[in-house]
Amino acid sequence: MQITEIDGDIASCHSAGITRAVNLFMFEHGVLKPGDYVLVHVGYAIQKIDPEAAQLAWNTEREMRGATRGDLNA
Repeated sequence: MQITEIDGDIASCHSAGITRAVNLFMFEHGVLKPGDYVLVHVGYAIQKIDPEAAQLAWNTEREMRGATRGDLNA
């Protein structure tokens, strides 16, 4: 998810048309700022990721959704 704003230990994050409040309490490495991408698990940011990794995750998720509809050629 991409961080859009931060208020204390809570970040507003956006991904694939969804906005969520994400807790930053578990994030230990470095400083986060709006525009950064984070890996989120059960409502907590657990890792900062680069934009390329975020795009790869979104593409993979889209392909997986397509597979459930039979849209992929395996």
